[in-house]
Amino acid sequence: MFDKFCDTLCSDKPFITVEVNPPHGASINTIIEDIKKYDLDKKISGFSCTDNPLAKLKMSGILSAIKIQQTFDKPVIATMSMRDKNKLSLQSTLLGANDFDLRCILALTGDPAKLSDQPDVKGVLERDSTLLLSIIYHLNNGLDYSNKSLKPAPKQIYPFAVSNSYAKDMRSLQKRIVKKLNYGARAIITQPVYTMDNAKELLEIFDEAKSLSVRDTAKDAQLIIGQFPIVRARTANFIDDKVPGISVPKDIIDEMNLASMDGVDKEQEIGFGISKKIFDDMMSLHGKVHLMTHNRFDLCSQLIG
Repeated sequence: MFDKFCDTLCSDKPFITVEVNPPHGASINTIIEDIKKYDLDKKISGFSCTDNPLAKLKMSGILSAIKIQQTFDKPVIATMSMRDKNKLSLQSTLLGANDFDLRCILALTGDPAKLSDQPDVKGVLERDSTLLLSIIYHLNNGLDYSNKSLKPAPKQIYPFAVSNSYAKDMRSLQKRIVKKLNYGARAIITQPVYTMDNAKELLEIFDEAKSLSVRDTAKDAQLIIGQFPIVRARTANFIDDKVPGISVPKDIIDEMNLASMDGVDKEQEIGFGISKKIFDDMMSLHGKVHLMTHNRFDLCSQLIG
């Protein structure tokens, strides 16, 4: 399963992953049935699963990822946030997940605990996401973080990382990418991208980052372009104003604002048209896209076609 997944990622074949957000509840079955309804698993390379985004309470991302992977027999990239776990917990979770064959891990520092919807939550932040990448590097060499041998050693783990899609100084963004590649990241998933110029610049600095990395694995590392489809004007405005590391072009915001004046149906029609063009352009340019839609699997299915 994972060999084919990684071979597709590193090839010229289309590579599409879809983000799944676990529920605020004790079962992911409704979400799984929604995925089945649109036959989405047959249209994509794999899924990803979030880990309490914005520090809001959700069902366990790791356990949700295991269930999704077993249900669809498709690889799932399981997000692990540094915010909630120390070195001991991170290693323990990775070893347990490995026994269930969950082996693609997305390392995140995580949104700050102060954003949480739970009272008086405190973060457990020993370091940023490079600590998790370092732990995975050790595990892939049959060692725990204290360099003690693991018996049996875990199966190969494939580490993923993230990057902003935009910065005033794109070279500073490149330095952060190089750092993650040096810690062993095999692929970088970007924040949403909304223009071809932005995508081309990211691909250029990523290729340079690979050449600057000291890690042998960097030569085969891949960039996966993030897309968050915009079908509402307020979403476009919120992302551009409030979400760091993303830039939504003014012409898209203006077009969505104008469409919203003619009602929700017109707004969504225009938004889908814009999003579909962006998706098709990114697939034509690079062919590796990660869709984030807040579980709008109908929208994912329509975009992919």
